[in-house]
Amino acid sequence: MPLPSPHPDHTCLVTGASSGIGVQLATELASRRLGVTLVARRAERLIELAADLATRFGVRAEVIVADLAEESSRTAIVTEVEGRGLTVDLLVNNAGFSTTGPVAGAVRDRELAMVRTDVEAVVDLCTLFVPGMVERGAGAVLNVASTAAFQPLPGQAGYAASKAFVLSYTESLGGELKGTGVSATALCPGPVRTEFAETAGFGASEAEMGLPKVMWVSAEAVARAGIEGVEKNKAVVIPGAANSAGAVLSRLTPHGLLVPLLAKNHPALKS
Repeated sequence: MPLPSPHPDHTCLVTGASSGIGVQLATELASRRLGVTLVARRAERLIELAADLATRFGVRAEVIVADLAEESSRTAIVTEVEGRGLTVDLLVNNAGFSTTGPVAGAVRDRELAMVRTDVEAVVDLCTLFVPGMVERGAGAVLNVASTAAFQPLPGQAGYAASKAFVLSYTESLGGELKGTGVSATALCPGPVRTEFAETAGFGASEAEMGLPKVMWVSAEAVARAGIEGVEKNKAVVIPGAANSAGAVLSRLTPHGLLVPLLAKNHPALKS
């Protein structure tokens, strides 16, 4: 479906809205005069962003503080939205993070938190909000995956597998939703200059991540591509020509050749 028309009691729910791509997705939506509900763990950042968006664009900007790794927090989002008299027209599952390093050295709690945030929360929030969209005959889902979804990735095994799940889940969801008035889009960015890399354990520069400059895309450009993808009812959006080409190449290259090469060059596996 195209993006909804602005309505005082309708909203676009954006998770992971306290930084990076999430901030830019919320900003892109607000610039189109759409109300936004910002969800993340860091209350101060959300409150600051909500005030900025309301001032700049004159939209209704809500804040819900939640830890998406916790089932109770996700359930509370629905209660909060309903309690404020809001209808979710667009669900943006953007929250996520990556761990790095070999599985043999992984921290169990951190790995499980990643899967709960990157996978479980996507499934849960879609299960909670999509039925209402289908009942109304209108709505859209934008799930943020990654170009890591297109191949195994030694050094980020859990993250690549999680994003492969998100990509497959979103494409399947889109197939189920045909003819309902509801759409599903997977946004698959490559490397982006945000806090994500440092949180995952990489350095802040392109050189430290071992990726060429041509692959890097700004958070603003990623957000714009994602929202335009929803408008055009695209199943998959890969921002940046180099990343699109890389995704195709990753899918076509036999994994027996690709995986050893990736393992050899991943910064987190270099001694």
